[in-house]
Amino acid sequence: MATGIHLPGNDQTIDLQQQVARLQALLEASRQVHSTIREEAVLGAVLRIVVRELEMAGAAFPGTGLSYGEMPDLSADTDHTRALPIYLLQDREGKRMAELVVAPPDSRELTIYEADFIEGLVLQAGVALENARNHERNLQWARVQQDLDAARNIQRSLLPQSLPDIAGYSLAFRSVTCYEVGGDYLDLVEQPDGSLLIAVADVAGKGLASAMMSTSFRAAFRAMAITGPPLGELATRMNEHHWREGEEARRRYVTAIFLRLHPELGKIEVVNAGHNPGFLRFADGTLRQFEAAGTPLGLLPGMRYSSEESVFTPGTRLLFYTDGLTEVFRGEEEFGPERLMDEFSKCPGERADVILDALWATIEDFAEGGPQSDDMTALALCRCAEGTETPS
Repeated sequence: MATGIHLPGNDQTIDLQQQVARLQALLEASRQVHSTIREEAVLGAVLRIVVRELEMAGAAFPGTGLSYGEMPDLSADTDHTRALPIYLLQDREGKRMAELVVAPPDSRELTIYEADFIEGLVLQAGVALENARNHERNLQWARVQQDLDAARNIQRSLLPQSLPDIAGYSLAFRSVTCYEVGGDYLDLVEQPDGSLLIAVADVAGKGLASAMMSTSFRAAFRAMAITGPPLGELATRMNEHHWREGEEARRRYVTAIFLRLHPELGKIEVVNAGHNPGFLRFADGTLRQFEAAGTPLGLLPGMRYSSEESVFTPGTRLLFYTDGLTEVFRGEEEFGPERLMDEFSKCPGERADVILDALWATIEDFAEGGPQSDDMTALALCRCAEGTETPS
């Protein structure tokens, strides 16, 4: 004779042997739902266990298209469907993840054993379902990260891979993105007349969208630059091209500063299209800024841009940069363009790479280890003093 326990206030008696069997079945059911890391497989296992182990007529997860056995039409709002037992699968924070609906045979009520079994199964299924969703998120993030790593390598490959060797001049650049990819752009194009065309640009915003626009900007710039148009005309055509790219491109307008260096003549031409001012320091310590001569590219149609000219005598140096260098903070204090110009004017030597190293070190010291909040790109150009060779 089996030993049993009578529940006070209840006509049912728990058969201990039956209870042990139920616990063993629940352990096996728990093993099954935890044996997979696919969400659909977890839910499918729950449905099969409920129907097969408890001999229910059917079970379903509404809204997922998953059901097992014979289920009534849950979309029909009837007394029968409203009376079906419902169990919530919740995550560790108690948030609803899924809803299990059970259809007992002959529309009877669940026994205490069946209800207890389903409650235990649902607890385990909630853990398994959350693990499955976390696993899927991790897989998706890994795929995104892989794509971003590839995009970063591609974007780096689009930067100048070598710098022209210009007798009597020193040229260097540095570009560091805030995220995996960014919207800063820098390029060098040798012109048919022997001059060198340089562009430093910054697409509005940060991240992948700006990086895509930067790549489009590069293609247009190179296609136009190779024909050697006047600098003002180049900026004007770039503005019209970007405007015609459409509404989304206009939201990602581009600030840019263009330079044409005539090495033999010791002369430069500059067009600033809504960009940060370019800094020019002469050998005697005199400073000059190239302020914006027009709006950012793609912001307004029909804009025309004019160029400024300046001598580039021996001992002169130039700095173009994006606003990531000046928008560095220490608490509430911003590094700012004035401090950048002051540090640039004090940098020793005629080597462009040494100047950039000094500026980066100064900015990093100012930030005191704070995170980089924007893409940072800068280009330095120096002309050696008379009687000296090009720095190596």
